[in-house]
Amino acid sequence: MSDILWQPDANRIARSRMDAFRRFVNQRHSLDLDDYPALHQWSIDQRAAFWQAIVDFFDIRFHNPPDAVLREGPSMPGAEWFPGATVNFAEHLLRRRDDAVAVVAVAENGQREQLTWAELAEHVGGFQASLQAAGVCLGDRVAACMPNTWQTLVAMLATTSLGAIWSCSSPDFGTHGVIDRFGQIEPKVLITCAGYRYAGKEIDQTTKLNEILAQLPSLQQLIIVPYARAQARCEDYRTQADVTLWDSFYQPGEAPRFVPVPFNHPLYVLYSSGTTGVPKCIVHSSGGVLLQHVKEHGLHVDLGPADRLFYYTTCGWMMWNWLVSALAVGSAVVLYDGSPFHPANDRLLDLIDDERISVFGTSPKFLATLESSGSKPRETHDLGSLKTLLCTGSALSPQSYDFVYRDIKSDVCLASMSGGTDIVSCFVNSNPLSAVRRGEIMGKSLGMAVEVWNDAGQAVVGEKGELVCTRHFPAMPIGLWNDADGEKLRKSYFSLFPGVWAQGDYAEQLPHGAMLIHGRSDAVLNPGGVRIGTAEIYRQVEKVPQVLDSVAIGQQWQDDVRVVLFVRLQDGVELDAPLQEQIRQVIRANTTPRHVPAKIVAVTDIPRTISGKVVELAVRNVVNGEPVKNTDALANPQALE
Repeated sequence: MSDILWQPDANRIARSRMDAFRRFVNQRHSLDLDDYPALHQWSIDQRAAFWQAIVDFFDIRFHNPPDAVLREGPSMPGAEWFPGATVNFAEHLLRRRDDAVAVVAVAENGQREQLTWAELAEHVGGFQASLQAAGVCLGDRVAACMPNTWQTLVAMLATTSLGAIWSCSSPDFGTHGVIDRFGQIEPKVLITCAGYRYAGKEIDQTTKLNEILAQLPSLQQLIIVPYARAQARCEDYRTQADVTLWDSFYQPGEAPRFVPVPFNHPLYVLYSSGTTGVPKCIVHSSGGVLLQHVKEHGLHVDLGPADRLFYYTTCGWMMWNWLVSALAVGSAVVLYDGSPFHPANDRLLDLIDDERISVFGTSPKFLATLESSGSKPRETHDLGSLKTLLCTGSALSPQSYDFVYRDIKSDVCLASMSGGTDIVSCFVNSNPLSAVRRGEIMGKSLGMAVEVWNDAGQAVVGEKGELVCTRHFPAMPIGLWNDADGEKLRKSYFSLFPGVWAQGDYAEQLPHGAMLIHGRSDAVLNPGGVRIGTAEIYRQVEKVPQVLDSVAIGQQWQDDVRVVLFVRLQDGVELDAPLQEQIRQVIRANTTPRHVPAKIVAVTDIPRTISGKVVELAVRNVVNGEPVKNTDALANPQALE
């Protein structure tokens, strides 16, 4: 087993909602589940009882009661959750109506705005009335290309309160990135900012917006939030739709009403990264997202009414949808828009102290950047409010675990988690009952029948393989847009092992139940027929201080595959023979000779998606002379040059 870096004391365990839920289940079903593994096993063996317990524990309000918890066919996909039940997602996020702060929105330039629970409901009620007046009703699509501000949250809650469908991207998407997404779902309303800020720059969106508007003939209403372009006017935008500025569109008003919709009614359309073609439009259900998110926020992250959750994300990444759901367990959310490193690397650390954030979410890249910059937050910040540090987006290296406990805070739960846009949640997760072990994700999420399978479709422990989920769960997407017969959905998730969800992650379950993610399976390297996850190489390269960032790919070479490693180095560092040997030595000493790259090449930048993920497939295609189908999904497409 890996080194234990932190474990909760008996008092923290006893106060956690996870332990309260364990006691609730034991009492209700006359059981004696005494730890997390036992609770997890029960949650997948007795899925109907488990999800009913989630409904009751979190007081989920059905307007119409269900006929059953689960009806399912012999294989996936083929389940109906809570048939007959009606529910409203926004209603559960707006249950608090007091004068405590619900939302804090901080912009890169220091502007800070906040809304109480009562004020948030008034804004949602006013915006809802204006959406209705604009003709929005059940099943219509409302799209937003917005920064991470309170306005985006108000618009989402107003949309979903009406039973309309919400879909979001962020202003850093290129013209085609937005059209490729919204063009497929034909929105009736578009909400967008006139300009936005990033890294000290103000970016005017007018030209790009007019290009996008020309490709959205379905649009009937355009709502412009001036944001970083105060002089924005309705006349700037060329469209057949009605154009209104945000402040003119609505006035805060009466509390909203909530339209009950079937449990599996569409709530969100999210998008695959789109690095290999036009993005898939993934449709998520109102009830499925609600149950999965209250489970994750309330139990796995242990959030409650006294907490403030922050996650560094744009509105174009699923973590925004995940973040705002914390309102459903009574927690306040802190929104931030802009660069995480402007004007300095400690920008977000200041936010922890300024806003008394108790749960702080970020990416492995953020932690690695802090460490390489020599940051020691433990010495420069109080961080007294911080109890949990969440991390997702890619595999978190063991070195980053060391950095957190050495240089950030020794008494914090470091919670690495992994899931995807496909389920707008997690397959593997932390929990407040277990210890943090170096380099490991604590275990499987409740209600998720997660296993690692080899190529023969057998469950393996202590071996690498495909991350699969063998039984239905409520947050499974209800379909892909324009996929009436479900063929695209089956091809995307159920073709590798028929009747079983394959997530596309190369993973490993350790004997004591912890999980490792070794990278995306479609990016697995295959030198000499041996499968290697790219994260195995990145974990070693991160130990070399001269290297800031890297990407590893397999290149077709002499009837085999050779490993090529591209590195971005610290300023002033040259990739000479001794440094190449140092990198190879670190990889060889900690993995196998097969992992050692045949070529190491210095580059000025590593291509990433807009949500910050390294795009191995695009790099592999470029190196192998194949086309990259969609560079609009990249934050820095010039890096492919």
